[in-house]
Amino acid sequence: MRIALYAGSFDPITSGHLSVIERSARMFERLVVAVAVNPGKVPLFSPEERVEMIRLVAHWPNVRCVSTEGLVVELARAEGARYLIRGIRGGTDAEFEISLASANHQLAPEIETVFVPAHPELSEVSSSRLKELASLGEDVSRYCPPQVSERLRARLRAAARTSSEGTHV
Repeated sequence: MRIALYAGSFDPITSGHLSVIERSARMFERLVVAVAVNPGKVPLFSPEERVEMIRLVAHWPNVRCVSTEGLVVELARAEGARYLIRGIRGGTDAEFEISLASANHQLAPEIETVFVPAHPELSEVSSSRLKELASLGEDVSRYCPPQVSERLRARLRAAARTSSEGTHV
């Protein structure tokens, strides 16, 4: 069975991520989407919330979602995945992703990295940019599914309320 693992922070998942999931689900018999906890990032959503959002919008029968705090290659081995999917948005991503693929190959030479570009019209916005646009009140509906957009706006409103309550003297 051809099993692949697509890991990322998905904070939150974008339509570009979903494009990569859709393409990968067609290429592999089983695709595991892994919310990877990156200690170097401060996420807006908990790993559980990110997994839940992915499950709400990734409706392919051969796709399932989990979270991990460990090395992605270790999760791939545990899942029986022989392929790591890496989404590519453009040239800047490619350089970083090739470096990451090399590091993963050193750790797990039996696992291949497959680069999958998002559809071109979806490749311009990262999760970070999505959060930035939403925090500025911009319409982000073209960059993420409605369920994600709603949760993002609600979280940003709650964060703004908490921030403004904490600044009163």
